[in-house]
Amino acid sequence: MKELEQTEPSGGPVRYVTAAHMIDCTGAEPRKDPVIVLKGKRIDKVGSKDTIPIPAGAEVLDCGAATLIPGMMDIHLHTMMFNCLTFHNHRVAQWEITPELQQMYGVFHAQLCFDMGFTTLRDLGLNSQRGLLVAEACAIRDAFDAGILEGPRMLVAGFTTITGSHLALIQPRAAVRLGFQTADGPWELRKLARTNLLAGCDVIKTCTTGGGGTDKEEPDIRNMTQEELDAVVDEAHAFHKICAVHCFTPQGQRMALKAGVDTIEHMVFSDDETIGMIKESGTWMTPTLAHRTDHAIEIRKSIGTSKFVTDKMKKLQPYCFDTFQKMVKAGINIAMGTDMGFDPEMGTNASELAIYVKLGMKPMHALQTATINAAKAIKLDKDLGTLEAGKLADIVAVGGDPLADIACLQEKKNIQLVMKEGKVYADRRPGRSSKNVVNSQPGSWKVIDYL
Repeated sequence: MKELEQTEPSGGPVRYVTAAHMIDCTGAEPRKDPVIVLKGKRIDKVGSKDTIPIPAGAEVLDCGAATLIPGMMDIHLHTMMFNCLTFHNHRVAQWEITPELQQMYGVFHAQLCFDMGFTTLRDLGLNSQRGLLVAEACAIRDAFDAGILEGPRMLVAGFTTITGSHLALIQPRAAVRLGFQTADGPWELRKLARTNLLAGCDVIKTCTTGGGGTDKEEPDIRNMTQEELDAVVDEAHAFHKICAVHCFTPQGQRMALKAGVDTIEHMVFSDDETIGMIKESGTWMTPTLAHRTDHAIEIRKSIGTSKFVTDKMKKLQPYCFDTFQKMVKAGINIAMGTDMGFDPEMGTNASELAIYVKLGMKPMHALQTATINAAKAIKLDKDLGTLEAGKLADIVAVGGDPLADIACLQEKKNIQLVMKEGKVYADRRPGRSSKNVVNSQPGSWKVIDYL
């Protein structure tokens, strides 16, 4: 994974960010009266009002009583999916919505997350009746990077899976599958990986087991041979890209470890031996628990998901929560991911952190899963994840204390400032004219799929 480009000139305009408190997510104790000195896109110095004098006439972004934290990250979501906020029925939407319009929804979904302080998203792919839409998702990423549209930093994945895999079954079995969507055997899978990389993806997403969100499929079905998985991972690494693998079972997790994947997606079934292997390897895992809640299951029911799937989701739920607690206790490397796609609602990413805390994770650890841990998992920790000198200035000002109440991150009014690379994209500080990335209120936009 290449480092983020340092295209800003050396130096640049000097500005200051101040607030009442700061959680830098290095593991240090929160700092009172912080002062962050910015030069161009990066943080030049971090200190306090006692250690860093602010010259008269300097440009100061005063965040008052707020708490400064690094920009948050969700490293497992699907912005191009048929989200519950924008479609009444995801099954109908797959056939009635053009890929061009769905791309626009992908922009919108990413912006909803950005407006809530998530400055980096790792989009883990899609398939549709028109193909994998990798190029379309990469175009969204590039439009944000170019400044044509306001949005988060994005890493985009391309599905690289076998015929009949869990990820292929996001489309109904009877669907006509256009384009090169799946492959079989190590060399055909290498070709699919290379095709996705040629389209511009940053991540290869593959799959070793069944899953929870598709019809007539059990989670323990093997989705790939070891030889096939080894080929996919090798191809990603040959191009200096990272590989993420969906796996629900200890068998799938062991396959992933043997292949040398970078991140293991989902925490569902587990055993002590495999947990020990994951711990020893240092491999990163993303829990995706927001997708497992009763709230998510009710959303699925409301948007036309089959009873087979919703019953399966409910059956898997206790295993997910139990495995999470075991892995936290074991000291597994955990990075935040929600699996947002059909559900839950785009922009509610921080609800994942509240689940972690409810299940016994310390609030500081939970916040780190969405900052420094996520940055390490996607190999961008040199530039992102903490508020330290030399890092890109991704800064969020929170009206509240996330360590006292992690749920404060879920209310838009509390996300008072969103800065990415030194530029302010959302500014809802008290007493100022409000600036938002997305100005429409949830539910105010037309839901246009045909019922």
